[in-house]
Amino acid sequence: MPKANENNIEIEYETIGDPISKPLLLIAGLGSQLLAWSDEMCENLANHGFFVIRFDNRDIGLSTKFEDAGMPNFVEIKAAYTRGEIPEVPYTLEDMASDAIGVLDALNIDKAHICGASMGGMIAQVLAYKHPSRVLSLTLIMSTTGNPDLPQAKPEIMAQFFAPVPSEREPYIEEMVKRDSLIYGTYTYDEKHGREYRTKEYDRSYYPEGIARQLAAMAVPGNIKPKISAIKVPTLVIHGNVDPFNSIEAGKEIAAMIPGAELLILDGMGHSFPREVIPQIVNALVENCNKNNN
Repeated sequence: MPKANENNIEIEYETIGDPISKPLLLIAGLGSQLLAWSDEMCENLANHGFFVIRFDNRDIGLSTKFEDAGMPNFVEIKAAYTRGEIPEVPYTLEDMASDAIGVLDALNIDKAHICGASMGGMIAQVLAYKHPSRVLSLTLIMSTTGNPDLPQAKPEIMAQFFAPVPSEREPYIEEMVKRDSLIYGTYTYDEKHGREYRTKEYDRSYYPEGIARQLAAMAVPGNIKPKISAIKVPTLVIHGNVDPFNSIEAGKEIAAMIPGAELLILDGMGHSFPREVIPQIVNALVENCNKNNN
């Protein structure tokens, strides 16, 4: 696969569809490789006339790892905010948004439709207000503003999801399948499909250390709620009504803050992409993108 060189690092990316079609950049969430955007979903989008671009965020997958930065000190990060200071982290969401711009630059794309999921949605929001000339439309799935006043993730889910994972292949896969089932929502979780995905992910790149640094990046710029009202492009917010990580209130807040944004609430969807809702997500995303065909 090709790599984009940005900020003196390499970002692994992949394209699906005709390069002369409308460019659509997909930004994955915390700890997720480009595989989080399934082949099925990407091909569906390509069939709707998009040149689909998916990539590994820094510190995950086949993109540059930040081993030398060490592990972040979350106690100090919290203490810095308590003191009214900006915490020191290995890199920020703004850096990660610049990486996404670097992928567009590598493909000689001036403007693209942008879609981000979870942390990828936060990166997409930062990209949209920091680099407005590069964005045609914005779709945000199961994301948040990072507002500390929003309902927090369920403690029991957080405890299980951020506990240490086994490093051995089979135990890791089984543990991640178990965790995925906890956040899937009310749809029936397909363990076979989930196991195939986690196996492919592990074999492509097992690197759990990057997740901690990505999590630290979400602390800077922190609460982006006041900044997203500057976003002017057609915006669609998609959120599950049983999301245990980013509550439905997070999606509602984004939609309320971005002028003209539309909110699509999907019943039964958790912090996941149930196969049953992918056609609905794709159709809504296509409709939002079609509002700006410049």
